[in-house]
Amino acid sequence: MTDADTQTTPVYIHACGSHSALGVRSEDIHRNLQSGKSDGIEAERFTLNDGKEVIVGRVLEDLPDIPAQFQHQQTRNNRLALSALQQIRGAVENAMGKYGEDRVAVIVGSSTSGISNGEIALSEQLQTGELPESYHYYQQELSNLSDFISDYFGLSGPSYVVSTACSSSGKVFLSAKRLLQSGMADAVIVGGADTLCRLTLNGFHGLESVSSGLCRPFGEGRDGINIGEAAAFMLLSLERPEEAEPIALLGAGDSSDAHHISAPEPEGRGAEEAMIKALADAGLSPDKIGYVNAHGTATPLNDAMESKAIRRVLGNNVPVSSTKPLTGHTLGAASAIEAAICWQILRYNLTLPIPDAQAGRDPEIAPIRLVAANDRLEKHAILSNSFAFGGNNVSLIFGKL
Repeated sequence: MTDADTQTTPVYIHACGSHSALGVRSEDIHRNLQSGKSDGIEAERFTLNDGKEVIVGRVLEDLPDIPAQFQHQQTRNNRLALSALQQIRGAVENAMGKYGEDRVAVIVGSSTSGISNGEIALSEQLQTGELPESYHYYQQELSNLSDFISDYFGLSGPSYVVSTACSSSGKVFLSAKRLLQSGMADAVIVGGADTLCRLTLNGFHGLESVSSGLCRPFGEGRDGINIGEAAAFMLLSLERPEEAEPIALLGAGDSSDAHHISAPEPEGRGAEEAMIKALADAGLSPDKIGYVNAHGTATPLNDAMESKAIRRVLGNNVPVSSTKPLTGHTLGAASAIEAAICWQILRYNLTLPIPDAQAGRDPEIAPIRLVAANDRLEKHAILSNSFAFGGNNVSLIFGKL
């Protein structure tokens, strides 16, 4: 790579697994990314408390059962996580054999944890007067996801959950990088999982942030998000894999602008800071970025501020799209599933994704270049943005080495 003299130490991705409305098998994920439509979007609608029906991004495949010895961690969130973790099991076991079970860490993101199981349990209590025997409040605790992953693999290294709303599973990449560089771990499982639940859907509806139809990032007349569910995990290490052109986390940057509890800073200053930090961490100039996977929630405020920030940092030549019309906004898992999409593009040389819902650009937003038909990655790096409540922002840069 041309910036090798300024490139900071990369963090290599040794394995990646994911499951979302795009599917769980690579062939389905690729088909949906390339078609601009997703099997799990609009497959069914979710009825809110006020009777309104909204589009959600739901996984359609059957989820694996939690092994018998971990029945106390039997939640839909952990089952969805397991469907993605099974895809990286071999790499994790290799790392355990090489480094030891105490040298593999788990740092993952979530915002819902097992809340959907809690909702089911509460409903049963209201009907019968008793909570189901299988339910325990522990299943709703944020740490449940990292505990389950450590228990499932038999790991005893550092293990915790980051929860910064919609940037949760992006922040974990920074934590993992620091852990690896400090020598506290030799490999780290990163990622996140969030499942659909009534609390979140009705909460966003109460904020008037849920779209009346399919979300339209950067589009004229956009009116909000579609919420989805997903799980995605990677195994990271500073050790270079024995393969040609391995994929790596090249850089990561974050910021906390604390502008408002839910609304983004209108000029995108926090988003800009996160992108600039990621570029500096990667040792890359802006012209080395070949694609931006935008946060792109399709809310009027987010897309307006993000387009301003992208324009200031990267200009108007880099192709931009949001994949949230294909997955839904998967909240605490959003950064991870979008990182997995970036990994798919890099590994399989896919054309850049253009969701059907992206057709047209709102002329009122900053003039960024949206992805066009048959665009491919012409530069070696992809930048992925995630912005969250309270101004918890993160930008990640992935590329081949």
